[in-house]
Amino acid sequence: MLLTASFAHAQVGEYRNDLSVGVNGGYVMSQVGFTPKVNQKWLGGMTGGLSIRYKSEKYFSTICSIVAEVNYSQVGWKEDILDVNDKPVINATTGVAEEYSRTLSYVQVPVFAHLAWGRETRGAQFFINLGPQFGWLLSERTQKNFDFASRNTKDRVSSVVAQDTMAVEHSFDYGIAAGAGLEYSIPAVGHFALEARYYFGLGNLYGASKKDYFAKSNLSNVVVKMTYWFDIVKTKKNKNKK
Repeated sequence: MLLTASFAHAQVGEYRNDLSVGVNGGYVMSQVGFTPKVNQKWLGGMTGGLSIRYKSEKYFSTICSIVAEVNYSQVGWKEDILDVNDKPVINATTGVAEEYSRTLSYVQVPVFAHLAWGRETRGAQFFINLGPQFGWLLSERTQKNFDFASRNTKDRVSSVVAQDTMAVEHSFDYGIAAGAGLEYSIPAVGHFALEARYYFGLGNLYGASKKDYFAKSNLSNVVVKMTYWFDIVKTKKNKNKK
């Protein structure tokens, strides 16, 4: 413990005490990892919310911060309903290709270790984010163009349809998120960041015991978003020259 304290006191990192808040928004594409498998396309939705960042240190060329967000996000899955020839399945009643999707609205809270390299107050920097993400389900909405009683199950290459009529059982979601992007800073204006992010859910939408239908039903998504940051607290200029 004494050695750790001595090292912390003598470290070469440059002190920072910067607090920034921001707003973010973007587009999210999601799927659900079902077992047994459900053929899917990417489901598109919107995401946006509030961000907060605390910058604590610049260690050599690495700018170290903690970032947290509170976002509203639309995720879920969109089924790719095909026959054995990989063609869309036609509903006998409507005469059109069957379509089904489920949109899940969440409050999502990611907490990241934020590492950046480049200019802090003027110019560009590259950054990465990595950390856990938690989500709470607000609502779910189904979109389909057929009645369950008349859906064409005979021509489908997959017989897995249980998810179509099952409400989500677990409202709490958790997983790991990682992202990378670029940030551009303009003095007296703020910071503009563009990021691509991937989230892998470790929880399941449905029960995963031996008596349940699905052994796995975890969310995954890809996000592209913009964030505008403005500074609330900044390190004094004589401690932060770049």
